[in-house]
Amino acid sequence: MAVDTTSFDSGLDLSNYDDEQARLMEEMCIVIDENDKAISAASKKTCHLMTNIEQGLLHRAFSVFLFNSKNELLLQQRATEKITFPDHYTNTCCSHPLATALELEEAGQMGVRRAAQRKLEHELGIPADQVPLDSFQYLTRIHYVAPSDGLWGEHEIDYILFVKADVDLNINENEVRSVKYVSLDEMKEIIATAEETGTKLTPWFKLIDENFLYKWWAKLDNLEDMKDHKTIHRLL
Repeated sequence: MAVDTTSFDSGLDLSNYDDEQARLMEEMCIVIDENDKAISAASKKTCHLMTNIEQGLLHRAFSVFLFNSKNELLLQQRATEKITFPDHYTNTCCSHPLATALELEEAGQMGVRRAAQRKLEHELGIPADQVPLDSFQYLTRIHYVAPSDGLWGEHEIDYILFVKADVDLNINENEVRSVKYVSLDEMKEIIATAEETGTKLTPWFKLIDENFLYKWWAKLDNLEDMKDHKTIHRLL
């Protein structure tokens, strides 16, 4: 079943935004139904306009949580240039598989894995051979919606991927403002004091933290019992 995405608004002028971020808004995301079935494609810009989200436009995404050998989580602060949720702290890497043959492949979540590997290199400079496709552990999916600034927002079914690796970083400053590794206790402190310290957190990161993160983190070296590939958790 296809959906006519031409009915959605996509004509917004992006000339006031960062040139590279505006260019990336033309990438084609995978439009899905509420059961995560791919039904069409639309630009990143189209998928992230709240006027379209309010009409039900939904796309596929992923969130990577990368841990080092000390079981510390790599956090990133999104760059000021980002169009959605600039300067917000979030998990290691959050983005979208694209509507290409390689990233549409659903068997074994191969499309999502390829997208995650691609974006880890794009945003953080992590070489692909340090995060091979089979190193990603797919845990589950969440469905959420979140406005950013009134104009932009997110409406995604988000694949949660864990990976444990000691990696080399070469930060793309147009994507990432800062990074840091944190222990589980340090992560809990960041969350507990975020309002007091003025620390901005992405909404999907907060939802994952509130509902899943610590129980998964505690089982980091034995995640098989934590995997739920059938459920789409509706955190709406």
